[in-house]
Amino acid sequence: MDAVDHINVDVNDLESCYEFYRETLGLELVRPPEDFQGAHAMFRAGGTVVTLAETGRAEGWDAEELSHPLDKAHIAFDAPRGKYDALSAELDGQFPKQGPYDWGEFEGFYFLDPDGTLLEVITYDPPNGERERPLLTHDDVE
Repeated sequence: MDAVDHINVDVNDLESCYEFYRETLGLELVRPPEDFQGAHAMFRAGGTVVTLAETGRAEGWDAEELSHPLDKAHIAFDAPRGKYDALSAELDGQFPKQGPYDWGEFEGFYFLDPDGTLLEVITYDPPNGERERPLLTHDDVE
């Protein structure tokens, strides 16, 4: 295998998820919902296409179920430090132990889309100045 070509994400509410992936995450729009006969939208993140499909089968995680988010299935997006910091600040407080996490070569932060799909944003860029809070590790999650 050379790369991941595309990922399909089940959503319950395409409209709110479409706006979140386009506006909040800033993914490049490939095909808007009106291009499809079913309720879909396609975005690009680097070389990978992320397709939202309104199926009514979204995971729907909540804070109680995410006391240990690290080993749950999720999609991780790589971002430059500025975008990573902005998303971490905007989406912080959704559930305990969101991060940021020290993964050795990179830093990661977990969050939920409007339908409760677990996502992560990571950065390989070093922090700009002093950290506001310490990085967590896998051992910090119960």
